[in-house]
Amino acid sequence: MDHPGADGTHRIGPYALLGRERTVGGSEVFAARTDGGLLVRVTVVGPELAADPGFRDRFRAAVEAARTLSGAFLMPVVDADADAPVPWLATRFTAGLPLRQAVDRHGPLSEPALRVLADGLARALATLHAAGMGHGEVSPDSVLLTMDGPRITALGTVGATGSPAPSPTDDMFDLGSTVVFAASGGEPDTGALPMSLREVIGGCLYPEPQDRPTAEQLVAYLKHQNLPSLAGSWLPPAVTADMAAATAAAGSVSSGGYGRGPLPPPPRTAVGTGISRRKLIIGLAGGVAVLGGAAAALAFSGDSSPAPDGRAGGPGPAARPASPSGGRSTSAPSASPSSTDGPEQVVLAGPDATKAWSAAGKHPPTCLEASDKVVMVVTDTATSFLDATTGKSVFHPLNATNMFRTSSYEYRTAYADGVFYLLCDTPSQPGVLAAFDAAGGKAKWVTNLGAYDPGGPTFVSMYPSNYVAVAGDTVYVCGQVHRTGEKFSPGSPTTGYIRAFNAATGKGLWQVKGTDINNVLVPPTGSHLLAASAVPAKKPGRVQMIDAGRKGARGWKVSIPYKSHYFTTGWPLTCYAAGLFLFAGGDGGTLFAVDAATGSEKWHQRFDAKNGDQVKLGVPFSGLDGATVYVPVGSDLAALATADGRLQWVATLDGANEMGGSNQFNASIAMGGKSAQCSADTVFATDGAKTLWAIDAATGRARWKYNDPGQPDVGFLWTVGGDRVFIASHLTMTAIAAHGR
Repeated sequence: MDHPGADGTHRIGPYALLGRERTVGGSEVFAARTDGGLLVRVTVVGPELAADPGFRDRFRAAVEAARTLSGAFLMPVVDADADAPVPWLATRFTAGLPLRQAVDRHGPLSEPALRVLADGLARALATLHAAGMGHGEVSPDSVLLTMDGPRITALGTVGATGSPAPSPTDDMFDLGSTVVFAASGGEPDTGALPMSLREVIGGCLYPEPQDRPTAEQLVAYLKHQNLPSLAGSWLPPAVTADMAAATAAAGSVSSGGYGRGPLPPPPRTAVGTGISRRKLIIGLAGGVAVLGGAAAALAFSGDSSPAPDGRAGGPGPAARPASPSGGRSTSAPSASPSSTDGPEQVVLAGPDATKAWSAAGKHPPTCLEASDKVVMVVTDTATSFLDATTGKSVFHPLNATNMFRTSSYEYRTAYADGVFYLLCDTPSQPGVLAAFDAAGGKAKWVTNLGAYDPGGPTFVSMYPSNYVAVAGDTVYVCGQVHRTGEKFSPGSPTTGYIRAFNAATGKGLWQVKGTDINNVLVPPTGSHLLAASAVPAKKPGRVQMIDAGRKGARGWKVSIPYKSHYFTTGWPLTCYAAGLFLFAGGDGGTLFAVDAATGSEKWHQRFDAKNGDQVKLGVPFSGLDGATVYVPVGSDLAALATADGRLQWVATLDGANEMGGSNQFNASIAMGGKSAQCSADTVFATDGAKTLWAIDAATGRARWKYNDPGQPDVGFLWTVGGDRVFIASHLTMTAIAAHGR
């Protein structure tokens, strides 16, 4: 079909096409009118998509579903024809300007306007997602700026009819990309985001879909910030003037003449200049891409070359790390099954788990924490407590809520010595740290963390909290510092903080912050913390002891030459066991064990791939007694003796992940996350096929496996308490005994 001509005779269905506005996903969007003069917008499906054998059936079904939807920020579907020679969709006409055109002509939006944009898009997507639909086409081209907020169609013509259909997490990534576009003026620069949006919009762009907030969580987050609303128009005068001109042009056309007052020309965008998912992910990760592919078989080798400065961490890839004087390098046998002098690899295979109990709730959990007697279940509406043995409710629910799902970047619960700790919101105040008695479910204390710098009315910095942990009589809260007006880029250092509170009273004890504090490990005992830091795409990173006994004073430090992920906040990427800190160093394939108090190296263990590929270690973790350290590396999980680093066993995954690639342990992706945990004699770990494995800590053999076919796209939440593992999938809580009985 040709574009509409000057005589205004071009039609599609019952509509006269007045002028092309923009292109969205390969389809053309036109202003149009009925014979009675009613204005609509018509999306004409592109020929390649229309030729897809399955498209028309999917399009027809999607249109029927979209007809039932309405919302303040949705443009409802009023008509469609899936069987026409050229399929089309008509939506109600709303006076407005495409976001891309507004930004290209007038530059980035202001912070208040960006907040309206993010809130409106999230509300529109929340309506779609609640109906079980995805949009698939949220972009600067599909978003229309109107006088009372942004608008998107109730149906993404290309996206919602794709195969497979877009997921809600895909839509949230697209929302984040669109807001970044509006903030930066077109470049994928997350540093252009204002401070009030940086955490949540940055969360939309997390590489792992399960780590992104939902649309409802984004709406709630913005509401809880309780920042002043705009007075007057949310858009700058220049944009509203263009909007008025476009509306007047459309009105004059509908009154009788295409030639009198043409629509503003659509923006010209060169092919390939849009913001792709990959481009944004790499931008956020500072150029560090996590690559998939076949997992390499591992071999283990010791090395006794001298360390350059008597510290662990080692030189760059050209030279191997080694022990300083007094340290000892171990030599472990090959992990290959053909080895004659070491343990054979154990291919994981086990029976399906037997459930101890299952219970249904009213709201999907966002956080879980458990003791051997009680499970704390946090949702975006309340916090409740279940009997670990039966699954029955044991205490009255509390009004403490958390809208963000536990992820590698957000871990907001902890348990120690009969007390649950939670970073949460309450109806009266957001951003608090609360302590709950596990024996009675009552709040022991609640401390307002304070979103801003203490002292004085000046709005200087925000302190979003990512992680809470307990050691002895102290509770620690860790996160990032966001400063007003601060520009951030992937090559800039991150400023992190540690806050210490009295575990009995919630009283603040001390606070430290700095660019050398990004990712923080809090051991269950002792006064030595380990802060890791790095600048994305640059090297070296480093690990540094923080002395809690001296109110956060810096102690020893070790350089990490390879491009580590230690710049991330949230779940720690390092490990503590039996008085030792353990971390990946060298070129990323060597595990170092150093004395927690002095930093002197005790041993190191190098991991090599038999096919010659470079090895990158995942996040190490230890057993409850500290005698064994577990190291995930791709498809392998190696158990090492903490005392000397000697190999105990290697468990190996078989088969494919959910995308058809080589299956790997989630903990092997060194981005954090509590994707591996231990009970007294069992190791629990999830994999890329969304399976939870229970592994005998003594032998490396599988006790059982668990996979919920109906689990959310982002996977289930889980935690360990006593000798049970507790799993939350949608509204269902499930308990499984460590031994499967």
